[in-house]
Amino acid sequence: MKKFALAAVVAATISALLPAAAIAQNITTVNGKPVPKARVEALIQQVTKSGQQQRSPELEAQVKDEVVRREIFIQAAEAKGIPQTADYKTQMDLARQMLLIRGLMDDFRAKNPVSDADAQAEYDKFKAANTGNEYRARHILVEKEEDAKALIAQIKAGASFEELAKKNSKDTGSAQNGGDLDFANPNNFVPEFSKAMTALQKGEMTQEPVKSQFGYHIIKLEDVRPATFPAFDDVKAQIKQRIEQQKMAEYQESLIKKAKTDYTFSR
Repeated sequence: MKKFALAAVVAATISALLPAAAIAQNITTVNGKPVPKARVEALIQQVTKSGQQQRSPELEAQVKDEVVRREIFIQAAEAKGIPQTADYKTQMDLARQMLLIRGLMDDFRAKNPVSDADAQAEYDKFKAANTGNEYRARHILVEKEEDAKALIAQIKAGASFEELAKKNSKDTGSAQNGGDLDFANPNNFVPEFSKAMTALQKGEMTQEPVKSQFGYHIIKLEDVRPATFPAFDDVKAQIKQRIEQQKMAEYQESLIKKAKTDYTFSR
């Protein structure tokens, strides 16, 4: 009899504890359905993942409110039969595709991290390829050679290079700044432009139009200085990001090449 009495006490104790344990895993119920705390934690992790927001009591309270609101709206949607509609099923399939692809790319990224040594090697390679001088030039780009010659004549007669660039240059990006291209390495320009620019002395202008694939240029050299580079630590994050993007693109291309399909991609 004592054994049965003890068993009954234990059973009653466990029965009393179970609801409390279950409640501890939930933040509330909505129409009798529990809303688990795990949803709150998952949403907080998603919100703070980017680093733009930090975990705080205020954020936790906002997320709890959002999770409960979502449960209320979800139940209302389910009551209306939304999950059975064709549009819902299509959207769910699209979401599934994106989640799978994102998971694949995240897995690749985690298993193929870009090291500081990788970034340093890329930095050194770029720096070696861009030694020498940087040139600050202005230019006027026009379609026809005769137009370029006419503008050269006007400049020689005293017209403002900057004003003519604003009014006539096809290169709208630099035209608004009087043709100013700022300091740049000669390698940044097409060969014809670079050759003509580096042959000039400070303050000089090309006496004949310079033809390139873009049209006819009139080039004026403003200044020359030794090439400058930011410190490695200042650009390390950007270099790592670029290498990561390159690796990701190569990985995606390798998957496409391995796939057995007769589909021809448009680009």
